[in-house]
Amino acid sequence: MIDFQDQGFISDPYPALKELRAAGRPVWHEDLGMFLASTHQDANAVLRNRSLGRIFKPKEPATEWDTFNWLHADSILDSEPPKHTRLRSLVMKAFNPKKIESMRPDVERITAQLLDSINPSGFDLIADFAEPLPVKIIASMLGFPDEDEHLLRPWSQAIVKMYEVDPSEQDKKQAQVASQEFADYVHKLMVARKQNPGPDLITDLALVEEDGERLNAHELIATCVLLLNAGHEASVNGFGNGFVAALEHEDQMTLLRERPTEIAATAIDEFLRFDAPLHLFERTATQDTEIGGVEIKVGQKISALLGSANRDESVFENSDQLDLTRDPNPHIGFGAGIHFCIGAPLARMEMTTSLPMLMEKFPNIELAKTPIRRPTFVLRGYEEILVRA
Repeated sequence: MIDFQDQGFISDPYPALKELRAAGRPVWHEDLGMFLASTHQDANAVLRNRSLGRIFKPKEPATEWDTFNWLHADSILDSEPPKHTRLRSLVMKAFNPKKIESMRPDVERITAQLLDSINPSGFDLIADFAEPLPVKIIASMLGFPDEDEHLLRPWSQAIVKMYEVDPSEQDKKQAQVASQEFADYVHKLMVARKQNPGPDLITDLALVEEDGERLNAHELIATCVLLLNAGHEASVNGFGNGFVAALEHEDQMTLLRERPTEIAATAIDEFLRFDAPLHLFERTATQDTEIGGVEIKVGQKISALLGSANRDESVFENSDQLDLTRDPNPHIGFGAGIHFCIGAPLARMEMTTSLPMLMEKFPNIELAKTPIRRPTFVLRGYEEILVRA
């Protein structure tokens, strides 16, 4: 059975996940205390089945985890209908396709600024490009002051470490502190925007209303924190994972160099499929449910293994090969069903805009050192990707 703490597995989980798929059905993992759905069909079914809920279990003791708990309990990601329906409807009125498309000039401007500030003789693709870009964009959307941007990524990284299989005591303490500081910060901005509305998403979320319903303070803060956390983690890791994969496949880099704008859309989807930024999404049975011929009893957990599903040989031809022109590409990197990522259109727009600009600025980009992986499985990414152009 898979050891999710093993660094060899974390470095390259795909051979072990391939063996797991060979079972052809969800498999019980004793250490995690849940079933693992590894095939595309089963993982997709887990995400779409309405009898499997995203049930948030508050962490104990409540006095130490209070803010962390409500940041999750009052977010779209960790709620189910009817609360989820209400929250998503309100948020989508503010975070809609028109709002996202209006950000394109900002994405182009921020990308150009980052590229202009880069020293081509040597830079970190994560720290100097992939990481600041989505942080700056979502911070701009929410109306965070430029001088406070440096606070956001550390808060986010501290909180999302709690999504890993076995966070350390230090990780837990840091998540508690980050949750409180992040919530307090957004609360101050929310109060200021209610008094002096601006052209930003916090103002929109504070004012949005449907059938007499509005977001309460906790819901608004939880939404902003979720948008920042989810809105850049997937973009940073998806871009970094995919770009390293492309750099390691010379034929694919040649395609990127020669046709960056033409293949940007399929390339980004293949980035997300080939080396998924999110590998495990957990659900709990609210009634006895069958997935892939296996019964999941009420209260039992089952996880969709997204990275495994995206390598399923029965769905993707040459699934272990990177193909930046792959079409169709029914990957589930953004999830599926009612919890399909609300930030997916923004992430796609960011990455399909920034990838061609990067390639046009630095067509001869190459690895300068072996990239350094983050030692985590659930959120898979790189700490450092040193390149030269």
